[in-house]
Parts: sequence; structure tokens; C-alpha cells
Amino acid sequence: MRLAIIAAAATMIAGAALADDPQRVQTTKDANESGITGAVSAPLRDVNVLRTKVPPVLLEAMADPYGRPGRRPNCAQIAAMVSPLDEALGPDLDVPPEDADKSEKGRAVAMGAVAGLASDVIPFHGFVRKLSGAERHDNFVQAAILAGNVRRAYLKGLGEARGCMPPATPSHVLAGTPAATPPGGPGYRGR
Repeated sequence: MRLAIIAAAATMIAGAALADDPQRVQTTKDANESGITGAVSAPLRDVNVLRTKVPPVLLEAMADPYGRPGRRPNCAQIAAMVSPLDEALGPDLDVPPEDADKSEKGRAVAMGAVAGLASDVIPFHGFVRKLSGAERHDNFVQAAILAGNVRRAYLKGLGEARGCMPPATPSHVLAGTPAATPPGGPGYRGR
């Protein structure tokens, strides 16, 4: 009875948490460390009741991460293809990370510990994850994230070859070099 009440409460809390950022894809580990709602809902992910939804843009990336985006796309078209990937995956590697203070890092570790304790409610936790399909779904989500990252990098490489500006090309901020300047000057709109 107590487990059923906890599961129902966690489902409501998790549903509210997922409504805040429906586009961002998270692995189970990321969801467990995201906050108290993610940590409390860990058992629901373990029994495959609560699943990460994979956005269509990542499913398309899984189908063909190196698919040519039409014949000679211009910079605006490439940027339009990169934008949904940024929404689904979060910031790319070329964007400087936000400075997370030590309390933020500590909070993530604490939430991971809370999720571990919540998952301990389920006997034979690892076996249950296999039987319920939760482990297989987590592997699918990780493959979708990888394909999305590969697709974004491919598109940004195309943008760089065309002389586009960010977001259609890497920013190069972290490398200490400026982004490419368009060949036609400030009024240049891409090829």
C-alpha cells in the first residue's frame, strides 16, 4: 500500500517536472541527478513506467546522421536544422559551459544518492530493469543522443565549409579563435 502511494505521488511529481522541459532529452542518470523530482521518480524509470521521450529530430538523426540536407543548403537552412538539435540535446561542445558552483555539483551528487535510495525500494533492481525493458530503453535514448550529436556536428561542418556564422558553424570560442567571417562582408547572407 505504501509503495503504491509513493509511486502515485512520484508519478505526479515526475509529470510536472517533465512538463518544464519537454524537448530536452535526458539519460536516466541525468534525470536522477536533475532534482528531487527526478530522484524520487527513479523507481518509476526502473520499472519502465516513466520513460524518456525521444524527439522526432533525434529519431531522424538515428535513421541517417550523415544524410545530405538537400542540394547545396544555405547558411539559414543549416542553422534551421541545427536549432532543433540544440533544443533536444542542450548546448554543444563549442559553447562555454555555465560555471556551476560547488553547491550545484554537490546537489547533483546528492540527488544521485537519493535516486539510488529510492531505487533500492525495488528488490533485484538490476534484474527488474532488464525484465521491464527500462535498460533497453535507456540504451535507445543514449543511442539517440549520440546520433543527434553526430548529426549536429556534421551540419556544423557543412556550415563551416560554406563560411556560415554560428549557429550554423562551430563558434570556436573555446579554442580561442574567432568564428569564420563571411566572405562577402557584413551584408553577406550565405550561399
